[in-house]
Amino acid sequence: MLDFPLWKKLSLWAVTLAASLLALPSLANVAGLDWPAALPDPQVNLGLDLAGGSHLLLEAKAADVRAQRLENMEETVRQLMRTATPRIRIGDVSTAGGELSFILDNAADIDRARGLIEPVMQGQTTVREWELKVVDGQRIVLTQTDAGVGQAIDDAMDSATEVVRRRIDELGTREPTIIRQGATRIVVQVPGLQDPQGLKDLLGKTAQLEFKLVDINALPTEVEAGVARAGSQIVPFADGQSGSIAVKRLGGIRGDSLTDAKADRDQQNGQSVVTIAFDAQGGAKFAKLTTENTGKPFAIILDGQVLSAPNINEPILGGRAQISGSFTPESANNLAIALRSGALPVPLAVVEERTVGPDLGADSIRKGLIAMGIGSLAVIALMIVSYGRFGIYATVALVFNVLMLLGLMALGGFTLSLPGIAGFVITIGAAVDANVLINERIREERARGRRVVAAVETGYKEASRAIFDANLTNLISAVALGMFGTGPVRGFAVVLFIGIITSVFTGVTLTRMFVAGWLRKARPNDINI
Repeated sequence: MLDFPLWKKLSLWAVTLAASLLALPSLANVAGLDWPAALPDPQVNLGLDLAGGSHLLLEAKAADVRAQRLENMEETVRQLMRTATPRIRIGDVSTAGGELSFILDNAADIDRARGLIEPVMQGQTTVREWELKVVDGQRIVLTQTDAGVGQAIDDAMDSATEVVRRRIDELGTREPTIIRQGATRIVVQVPGLQDPQGLKDLLGKTAQLEFKLVDINALPTEVEAGVARAGSQIVPFADGQSGSIAVKRLGGIRGDSLTDAKADRDQQNGQSVVTIAFDAQGGAKFAKLTTENTGKPFAIILDGQVLSAPNINEPILGGRAQISGSFTPESANNLAIALRSGALPVPLAVVEERTVGPDLGADSIRKGLIAMGIGSLAVIALMIVSYGRFGIYATVALVFNVLMLLGLMALGGFTLSLPGIAGFVITIGAAVDANVLINERIREERARGRRVVAAVETGYKEASRAIFDANLTNLISAVALGMFGTGPVRGFAVVLFIGIITSVFTGVTLTRMFVAGWLRKARPNDINI
């Protein structure tokens, strides 16, 4: 075990120095030094508690999910009845009281209508999402089940969490923390962002894009009074000055089939616009809508507000369109990001907001470094006093352990939070455990009368088994924390996991190489340990 050929020494030094050099940009940043721009600069990202930043708590309302499901079911039922052969005519459609009800023109169609509706009541899960009942032999009433609403909310929140993550990633922000909290809340923490207003604007935008035909038969006086005709709805203009407009409630196109969205400038007037592209299915629907309604106005609606209501001058067949609406370059880019990231399946409101200043993080770093320094000095002093030369080797290994840990975290782009600093301190203390076991075993072997080389070799061999077994259990704990923990807990798990690996490498392998080199060169008859 003490045989170290040249190739092995070179390999070990190459790994050690490479990982240690990766820590230099992070150390230069902490020291306030400028790192040369020409050199690679992998750095450890600092968490919210160290770098400062913004904390937002977003909440969705269950009522919004219920209303959206009700509208979707109404559109589905109308489509099923319209395409039935022969057609099933319905009337008196109502969504009052959170229920969808309608009357069949012909009571004899009740079984056919039930047969068409029941397959879509189940949805794509094993949960029964709707209850159907027949009233007076001719009216069908559909009611959402609590299990169905709960499943829909859970699915919507999962999707919303991913949409929020994609939107923040588009901003280029490093290592945000985005986790669900409870049934209807999402926690967002973005380190380094001191002005959360832009983030709030981006995350608060549902980005529900719709294209709906304008109800040209609506009377201006009714629109002004906010009274919609049957089958229509009143939608305000986004600028807040142009009043409102009546649009047909069903039959439009939603923006969930977008494949791309980019901020651009109109070639004619130079105004900021957003160009969008549909997938094949969405492009076909858009082409059909514009072909069948050429010469009619249609409204471009974003989050319940009309951006513009142009006339369809000709069919739009290429699957691409342009959205205009008094955008600034920044607002056009934010809208493009929101559309690219996907629409939120449910509106999110900011219910809690905190901003952590960088001064608090700097104070935490300073105290953490003090704790690490005191702990390191105490460990180094104890090792040198207890084990002499072997304690010095353990100290050198400890320094490389800290550098390698920091370097590997920088290489992986991991985030260091306050619990992570605690993990650093624990790693420093645990790093020398291996050396204590090895040195004590060597001391025991010498007391039994073994020669120096035999005692050292046996000490490393026998102690390594216990060291590997003990650290394996710690690795399992770190993996479990990383898999099931979130935020700071996961940050602690990352430091612990990497620290265990570097501790074993430096504490066992490196020190064994140091000791083997000294024994081969000095050939001592006795050792002071």
